[in-house]
Amino acid sequence: MQRRNFAAALTAAIAAPALVGATPSQAQERTAASGDDTALLHSMLASLSKELDDKDTARAVVPHLYDVGFDWHPETTPLADIDFIVAYGFGNRAPAGGGDPTKVLYEPGPVNEELADTVARIRAVRNIPVYAQWEIARFLEAKYHMTHVTSIEPVIAADGTITYLSTDGVAAQVLAARKQLPGGIGTAGVVGFRDHIKRCVQTTRDRGMKAYAPRGFDMPHTYDAESGQAWTRRRDLYLVHDMFAQWGVLRQKLIAQAYPNG
Repeated sequence: MQRRNFAAALTAAIAAPALVGATPSQAQERTAASGDDTALLHSMLASLSKELDDKDTARAVVPHLYDVGFDWHPETTPLADIDFIVAYGFGNRAPAGGGDPTKVLYEPGPVNEELADTVARIRAVRNIPVYAQWEIARFLEAKYHMTHVTSIEPVIAADGTITYLSTDGVAAQVLAARKQLPGGIGTAGVVGFRDHIKRCVQTTRDRGMKAYAPRGFDMPHTYDAESGQAWTRRRDLYLVHDMFAQWGVLRQKLIAQAYPNG
């Protein structure tokens, strides 16, 4: 559902307005809260109220618990409304030839090839610029010979040490590139691994860009057991990792909202 409808549904479901910052960070695509969602929210509120012996605090916390743990779908928009694509990588593989992994680039890996395939499907429908994390960009260049692709590369120090960008680091690079355009930043169509894309959209928005997942395009979802990043090898581990990241961002936002002057 859209953000405004989801926020209203949460408020109605728990029978009280959420406190500061309790609006969920992402919206679902359903047009109204299902009965199951409402029942779950009531159950969560009742259980947490009892556990904390504090119904007001439970009302403030439950929407966050629901958003982070039970909502894994980003808001979408039609491809016609998108001005450019941002493709975020997911995992990689250790350097095939060995060597010092701090100074030898990892291999892009099969998941990033699937993400590149997804970008190619979108570009086949609408020819718009692409900003792709380097693992994806390698396939766009070698496999698809795609033009108008900006590769977001790792940072390499003077001594050759490689620093890989975070999701936020990639978003920052894209913002810097788009801010220079005479027509303005525009609207981003985000491509990412299925369990990562909600946070990708959120992170892109947090950097000041309008961002959605392109409607009607499925995202890759098969985990790579040989990934060089341990947390991207299994779904159960990755979901905990992603929730940890979401909570970290939410924590910063809530503190800043509650105490803007420190």
